[in-house]
Amino acid sequence: MLEKLQRFIDKIKSLRSLRLRIFVLLLVIGTMPSLIMREVILSSYEARAVAVQSSVVQNQMKIIANHLINYNYLQDTSSAVINAEIEELSSLYDGRVLIINDHLKAVKDTYGISEGKTVVSEEIIKCFSGKSTSNYDSVNGYIELTLPITMAVTASDDETAVTGGGTTVNGEKVVGAILISIATDNIRTTVDILSARSRNLLLIAEILIILLAFFFSAILVKPLNKVTKAISEVKEGFSDDAIQVSDYAETVHIIDAFNALLARMRILDASRQDFVSNVSHELKTPITSMKVLADSLIAQEDAPVEMYREFMEDITEEIDRENKIITDLLSLVKMDKTAASLTITEVNMNELAEVVLRRLRPIARKRDIEVTFESHREVKALVDEVKISLVISNLVENAIKYNKEHGSVNVVLDADHQYMKIVVSDTGIGIPEDSLDHIYERFYRVDKSHSREIGGTGLGLAITRSAVLMHRGFIEVESVPDTGTTFTVRIPLDCRQTQNVDKDKT
Repeated sequence: MLEKLQRFIDKIKSLRSLRLRIFVLLLVIGTMPSLIMREVILSSYEARAVAVQSSVVQNQMKIIANHLINYNYLQDTSSAVINAEIEELSSLYDGRVLIINDHLKAVKDTYGISEGKTVVSEEIIKCFSGKSTSNYDSVNGYIELTLPITMAVTASDDETAVTGGGTTVNGEKVVGAILISIATDNIRTTVDILSARSRNLLLIAEILIILLAFFFSAILVKPLNKVTKAISEVKEGFSDDAIQVSDYAETVHIIDAFNALLARMRILDASRQDFVSNVSHELKTPITSMKVLADSLIAQEDAPVEMYREFMEDITEEIDRENKIITDLLSLVKMDKTAASLTITEVNMNELAEVVLRRLRPIARKRDIEVTFESHREVKALVDEVKISLVISNLVENAIKYNKEHGSVNVVLDADHQYMKIVVSDTGIGIPEDSLDHIYERFYRVDKSHSREIGGTGLGLAITRSAVLMHRGFIEVESVPDTGTTFTVRIPLDCRQTQNVDKDKT
């Protein structure tokens, strides 16, 4: 049962094949015109053959009509000459001829069925109005023709009058009618022969179309197979080069997108490896320092108390550093989760900034750095208070750490109708231009030796950027080496809309 189900699924999947669809499309495009052309040619031939035969018979009917008037056949049907002509016409076309007088009586019927009887039909009525008719019955295979028998009168050319049993039209009096039914077996036979031959030709053409459709469908999907093969080689690790398949513009677009994705994946992979290496290094360094300090104490049997105290203080600092790294890593991991949510509350940004700066000013005073806060208006925002406090704290703390002695840090808070803006500027050592694109990378430090002296984990700006992006905000930096750095953060005043957008996407 499972095998049958799997086979059925495989058949369904095969119907989704692009090559199959191209094959069917080419087959339809090649077959439909041939079928239409065949039907048009056969129909045109049949219509043309019927029209030609009808025209020939009508000409012969006109000749007989003149003879009927000359021999006064409508009053006396004994004329052997006329009867012979009528019989000859009937046998020639394997049909039936009726001669009808002006009283709608059949005076002659080659079948001998309707002689002396009244013949009334729509075609006969039209005929006595001076109109010839021609009808083709393709189902029963015959053509029915009528022709009025007329004779000249002395009436005006434009006069139309009823005289006796006939109708006078344009100086011609309709005194009778000829009705003939002729078989179309010869036309039908010819059409059947043409249909059979065209069917054979169509079969040959269909075989050629199938072969061509199969060939061209394989040719058309070949570049896509090349793309698939190239991607598979990259996936299996057999190729590290960018893929090049330039057969079609579409394949070029696909390959360009894939190469861009591949380059991005390689960057992410390199970043992941660097991250793992940096994490290992950062976590190992404090442990190594603690082990060296502990081994030194163990190696000295009579170490003084002052040395124990000094070494233990150093070990405590390394433990604090290790704890700071782990805390920052956990914060970063939490922010990296796509399911991470914001705890939105209404926050007075002026009060929040004052609280953060009050906590950091003692650190600044140790280096005689002045921290000022400037607010253009009272700003209230619907944000995650904890994450926004991290943003302000990390930016101001970096501005203090990487500042010059007796420098300054200025924090400006402002808002418009949609965004609040936080600007943190300092008079510090600045950031080189070639490092501006990397400062948000984890563990990245512009000056590693200086960073070691002042502490830090290299994760602060990465955490800051993640928190800003979670609020659908923007962060920008401008820096001049040896002059100072300015960070500008813009965050929506109402981040509830941000959460709604994320839920909709989810």
